Amino acid sequence: MKALYKEYKLGHNILKNRIVMPPMTRSRALNGDVANPISAEYYAQRASAGLIITEGTQVSQQGKGYAWTPGIYSEEQTEAWKTITDEVHRADGILFAQLWHVGRVSHTSLQENEKAPVSSSELVADGVQVYIDPENKGQESGAGQMVQHSKPTALSKQGIKDVVGQFRNAARNAIKAGFDGVEIHAANGYLINQFIDSQANNRTDEYGGSIENRIRFLIEVTEAVVKITGKDKVGVRLAPLTTLQGAVDDTPEKTYMEAIKALEKLGILFIHIAEADWDDAPLMPISFKKNIRKAFSGTTIYSGKYDKEKAENAINEGWADMIGFGRAFIANPDLPYRLKHNLPLTTPNRETFFGGGAKGLTDYPFYN
Repeated sequence: MKALYKEYKLGHNILKNRIVMPPMTRSRALNGDVANPISAEYYAQRASAGLIITEGTQVSQQGKGYAWTPGIYSEEQTEAWKTITDEVHRADGILFAQLWHVGRVSHTSLQENEKAPVSSSELVADGVQVYIDPENKGQESGAGQMVQHSKPTALSKQGIKDVVGQFRNAARNAIKAGFDGVEIHAANGYLINQFIDSQANNRTDEYGGSIENRIRFLIEVTEAVVKITGKDKVGVRLAPLTTLQGAVDDTPEKTYMEAIKALEKLGILFIHIAEADWDDAPLMPISFKKNIRKAFSGTTIYSGKYDKEKAENAINEGWADMIGFGRAFIANPDLPYRLKHNLPLTTPNRETFFGGGAKGLTDYPFYN
């Protein structure tokens, strides 16, 4: 049997294969940032993945950066997610919630009382855009608009403690909602990444400057979440080389190896590496991946431009345990079956990625 289709033990869960459906923003949430009931069908359709990680789910309104994305900080939001986890479990799926705070990648129109978003520093990433609903038409309209993110304010030390508390509360709600675990989003230029990467952090206190200081916020968030869920239900997503949302580090291999060694000491379940997936993107050296394997004893997941052959090679070479297939899962709810049997893949319709209803979400066909 090919390695990609073998069972895999992830914490207390026996996964049916090593194929991961990674987080993908779909912007279908209802008023109040409540997960849409149609998402239950969407995720359950894809329950043949070994592991599903939800779309980014903000830990507070402050953590919101795009129109119509779901939260997990209120009782109503938690109950909505419970409906979804129940449906996925009935379909024999395993579902982790991705806990998300976007930091500066937001807009005043998305913030409470139109406050400025927060970040590690008062730095603007020119050209980094966010998705807003300027006329408040709602998610079914699909009439969002991309605009430059608003200038952030730097978090005070008390503000940092408050955000750690937001992650703690979100983790507690995720367990209440029936999730099998959580993934902390520390990648792709969002808040935690804005502390880690040197060019997004110009602080002069204990959260800025040295690598040890810049990864401090990541470790504090992870420690807080672990205390709620247990270390065997926590993963962290990192993106050492993606340079997304204007987050760039001067010494990424050195910085992220230190972050990974610190996460190893906490004993978390997995690290999920988001590799750059655009044309002409920087390749992550195999030597870097092998060093991560040496430094981290838990599960390693990689996502980004993987096809079946590349995924098999990654697992067989020993530096990856599981592989995420992103956009392919949008249009192929039975993706593991299609990969296993070398069947053609449906191409997703990019116009229905964000906003709208069932079209482009739950209406893609199974192969048989």
